[in-house]
Amino acid sequence: MTLLFGEHRLGWDNAWVTTIPDTSAVTPRHQPPEDLSRFAWLSIAAATATILLKALAWWITGSVGLLSDAAESLVNLVAAVIALVALKVSIRPPDKNHQFGHSKAEYFSAGAEGMMIFIAAAVIIYTAIQRFFHPQSIEDVGIGLLVSVLASVINGAVAWVLLRNGRKRRSMTLIADGKHLLTDVWTSVGVLVGVGLVWLTGWQRLDPIVAFAVGINILITGAKLVEQSGTALLDVSLPKEENAAIRDFLDAHSNDHMRFHAVRTREAGYRQFLEFHMLVPGFWTVKQGHDAMEDLIDEILDKWPEMRVSGHLEPIEDPRSYEDIDV
Repeated sequence: MTLLFGEHRLGWDNAWVTTIPDTSAVTPRHQPPEDLSRFAWLSIAAATATILLKALAWWITGSVGLLSDAAESLVNLVAAVIALVALKVSIRPPDKNHQFGHSKAEYFSAGAEGMMIFIAAAVIIYTAIQRFFHPQSIEDVGIGLLVSVLASVINGAVAWVLLRNGRKRRSMTLIADGKHLLTDVWTSVGVLVGVGLVWLTGWQRLDPIVAFAVGINILITGAKLVEQSGTALLDVSLPKEENAAIRDFLDAHSNDHMRFHAVRTREAGYRQFLEFHMLVPGFWTVKQGHDAMEDLIDEILDKWPEMRVSGHLEPIEDPRSYEDIDV
């Protein structure tokens, strides 16, 4: 038997073989995901501080509105702990049973946070109704309001940090936690207004009325979080603007011998996925098609670094290549 390594041919049957290159020095296209758990720890610290401050404000004043505000901060603490776990799980690398990674763990955090908000809202609404029929006086309002304002400032600052970094890093966990904290800030503003009105007017039922409105607002927030996390778990496509940008990019690379269809996108936490079919002349060699595909994917990753891209080559002349053109 004659073996010619230069031509990669076996003499006994003229079969061609391929020498597999050494891939040990190949640099991966994607960098490991960033550990965002430090933001969850920031949220935990903020929730702990605001719980203590708002509980102190409630203890000083006896306001059910401030009590409801403190209860929501307790939910924030539990949600921040769940977010910490979700962020740690989401960055685990793919394994045998999770070959696309664990990034969807973030959606479970947002869903769990929404469910806890439902519980907190129910408690707040029930307490507000009870206090409406059995009003109690509010004392030392000035000190209580000052303490609650301090807690709101902490929440507002942390919410800004979480939302800014969540959008920058495409983390639904951080975005959900940031929106929840921001809602908490507006909730606190409503409570402060209610307590202030009681202080000015002397009408004690204003306090539970505001608390009831707070409970309804929290309920709506929880419903939105559950809806968002549920939709995302169903492999929702990327936003319309990003899909349009991707299609414009592919259109710009289309010509007489290269076309694209069956373009699909989805997102899973911080990960984005794109797949498409690339139609090229049937007489191209495997290497020509492969090189064209790899060069295109490199350009895509330059524009969308977090994208996981999968392309499928098809001969442009084959009618079967167009069977999925409507997808």
